[in-house]
Amino acid sequence: MTETSIPRAEQSLDEEETATLAVNGDDTEDDETEDDETEADDDTDTAATGGRTKKAVGEGDLFRQSEIAADYVEGLLDILDYDGDIDELVAAGRPMVEVVGERLQNLVGQRGATLEALQELTRLAVFRQTGTPSRLLLDVGGYRANRRKELAAVAKNAVEKVKEHGEPVRLDAMSAFERKCVHDVVNAMSGVASESEGVEPNRRIVVRPAD
Repeated sequence: MTETSIPRAEQSLDEEETATLAVNGDDTEDDETEDDETEADDDTDTAATGGRTKKAVGEGDLFRQSEIAADYVEGLLDILDYDGDIDELVAAGRPMVEVVGERLQNLVGQRGATLEALQELTRLAVFRQTGTPSRLLLDVGGYRANRRKELAAVAKNAVEKVKEHGEPVRLDAMSAFERKCVHDVVNAMSGVASESEGVEPNRRIVVRPAD
């Protein structure tokens, strides 16, 4: 573990906020925008790099990001006195860290809110060491995999209603990760389309008939 792997208590709020914005850019929804044609991923990447053209990141660099993230998460688990096995990998062109173990629900929180916060902290730790914004995905206790299945059912139900009644269906407010899951399901089906509307924390998906 390096000195920068755990945020320093004496660091000012402004400094933390500036570093976080450097990782995420002005738009924090990079999970959603990866394949969402309604929000350009190129714009997000340009904002995250301060207007500079994004450089291609090789798989070796991505795996290095996952290693840094795994070290950071391991340090957090030690501090919090949680036990878990940590796996680092690269999947679908992005670094990932998975924490597997029992009694990890507190690290997930209600509807994954704590997990999302931990993911942002972990991305910040990667950015501090590499100087490169990271799209790292953190999962704890298989939460994201299980949530994807639940959201797939929600998306399919919305599609059925749209096809039956021909009217748009507005879903409940969701996180960027959750919206991305729904977009993926809807975009794979014919005759319907999806788009996001509103602002955080009330941003939601609208499923409508395709034009």
